[in-house]
Amino acid sequence: MGPKHLLPITAEFDTVDKYVDSLLRFTTSSWLLQTLCGGIHILDFYTRSPDLYSTILPETWRQWFKDRDIMDILDLLMREDLTKFDPRDGGEGNGVRQWRGAPAPPEDLLQYLRDVQKHLLAREFPRPNSEVSPKKSSIARHIAVGMKVKKVHEVDNFARYVDKLAAEIAARKKEITHLVDFGSGQNYLGRALVAPPYSKHLIAVESKQHNIEGAKNMDVLARLAPRPLVMRNKKEYRASIGKQKKGIKCDSNGCKPLPPLVTSTTNTDTSKKALDLTTKSNKSEDNGTVTTNLQIYTEGHGSIQYVKHIIKDGDLSPVISQILDSSAVQEDKVAPTSIVFEKPTDLAAVPKSSKPNLMVISLHSCGNLVHHGLRSLLLNPSVSAVAMVGCCYNLVTERLGPPTYKLPTLRPNHPRLEKTSSAFDPHGFPMSEKLANYPLPHTPLPTQSTATHSWEQPKGIRLNVTARMMAVQAPHNWGREDSELFFTRHFYRALLQRIFLDRGVVSAPVDVDGIVGGVSASGHTSKVNWTPPGGRGPGLSSNGDSTPLTIGTLRKFAYNDFVSYVRAAVRKLTSPNTFCEVDPGFIKEKMGGLSDEEIQEYEVKYAEKKKELSVMWSLMAFSAGVVEAVIVTDRWLWLKEQNEVENAWVEPVFEYELSPRNLVVVGIKK
Repeated sequence: MGPKHLLPITAEFDTVDKYVDSLLRFTTSSWLLQTLCGGIHILDFYTRSPDLYSTILPETWRQWFKDRDIMDILDLLMREDLTKFDPRDGGEGNGVRQWRGAPAPPEDLLQYLRDVQKHLLAREFPRPNSEVSPKKSSIARHIAVGMKVKKVHEVDNFARYVDKLAAEIAARKKEITHLVDFGSGQNYLGRALVAPPYSKHLIAVESKQHNIEGAKNMDVLARLAPRPLVMRNKKEYRASIGKQKKGIKCDSNGCKPLPPLVTSTTNTDTSKKALDLTTKSNKSEDNGTVTTNLQIYTEGHGSIQYVKHIIKDGDLSPVISQILDSSAVQEDKVAPTSIVFEKPTDLAAVPKSSKPNLMVISLHSCGNLVHHGLRSLLLNPSVSAVAMVGCCYNLVTERLGPPTYKLPTLRPNHPRLEKTSSAFDPHGFPMSEKLANYPLPHTPLPTQSTATHSWEQPKGIRLNVTARMMAVQAPHNWGREDSELFFTRHFYRALLQRIFLDRGVVSAPVDVDGIVGGVSASGHTSKVNWTPPGGRGPGLSSNGDSTPLTIGTLRKFAYNDFVSYVRAAVRKLTSPNTFCEVDPGFIKEKMGGLSDEEIQEYEVKYAEKKKELSVMWSLMAFSAGVVEAVIVTDRWLWLKEQNEVENAWVEPVFEYELSPRNLVVVGIKK
């Protein structure tokens, strides 16, 4: 069961163990990789002296990049076969080699690119020599309602993969009775799995009630649930909404209330009837977990049970206790409800499933949800397998260091982030003990404490939020137009930071703890020159955290030119309802009197440096593929470390071009 190689490694390695050792050694020993992946931040690009570009990249690299088109550089990083530059494969040794009508890249640049490429996880789908072959989408058109091309591709391939995996488990062990979808959202995946040809029983776990209601409405549009037929008195209805009908209006005493709706479900085809049961009282005592809906589809005999539950860890006992035995619901005893969603019906009469055998699945679960899903394999006797596709590595918390977040202002709004804001998060990265205890090949800088006391070898691989944010990029999909668009956006934001520095909004970047090129956990080193109420100093809150100067997303017109961008950004930061923590009055005072001419002068002055930023960003995104490999490998290593796990592997499940986060982590319990 599973692929030949348990990780999708490149041809450079003949065993997975050799790949893991090389990956961790390269990750912890390459200064350039660590610098490009978390050691620099785009906001520091035009504010440091000397500048980052000349400090980090060798002179030979900079000269070669200077004379090349940015698309040639992207092709070299992402798409070019580097073996053509290797002397042992027919190269000319120390002679001048040509590439696209110009000298070939410097050898040390080529060596770095080779080192990165060989440690990237292979993403081809289907894998070479695999039994999987490309297939046309099998999702019925009415099931694919609301899906775009990308979503259809993901759902179709992952549903087929889950069905095949469940069949293999049933052939060797015990049949999977239910699939548990972690964070089901609008339930696109679940809708495909419960419909023919799969007809699975699915538990859709979702924390937000509005997502559950939206998913149930989608079930109606997908013709998996009966559509209500609404009958009303048209005259009274029109009068109630204030519309004229033959000169009749609502009188001065107001309109009569809307008459109660009389509804009935249309079941023209009895083979497609769905028994729909809803409740608000079938609640678990733990965590407020509640079954909000059970839909049984008699065509194919699949079912969906919606469960509202906030996933805080891998313990699914509140959800498992809610699982109903859909096979025990008889049509002659429980008739279809006349109102599909609105009127709750008590589900107490429906028996619970006595011995469920579960597989936990997810399609692009954000952050720690994948960690919770993998841990559910150990924490719940009823869970026999997991198959998780992750995304949003920037939302993963940190086990070995203080948690860092993309938007610190969102911490109070999320109970998990608030809980872990001042402590190491045991649910965060890394999961495996191998990475948590991996010795780091460097000694600490000499300090007063290390001068008088013996020091221990540092250990544990850490990834700050900048490194994890870069790991969600998809540089292999970049083309000329889209790359030019986000290069321009990054250029504008970095140049605005220079204006902020010159006008006193932020301070000059500093090195952290005396380390040259060091950065804070948030990734950049500038601080706002404003002290918040009760703060410890400029840019520091009362608990010592940095106060972020967050702009966020701007309207599309703001990127037409740099003047429009600066005006839109300042307007957003100084508006009364801004979500930025910095006082709008402070920013208005510092940025006051800035003319369009001055803004344009900045753009002209730094125009030639835009390409430098584009080159650096491309190198960062390319190198961050190693960061993603480390995160995914860590999750696989954690499964391999557990005595209860019989088999575990990672493999791509859809095409990278359509969906870059295409790696599924699978674990099978003994």
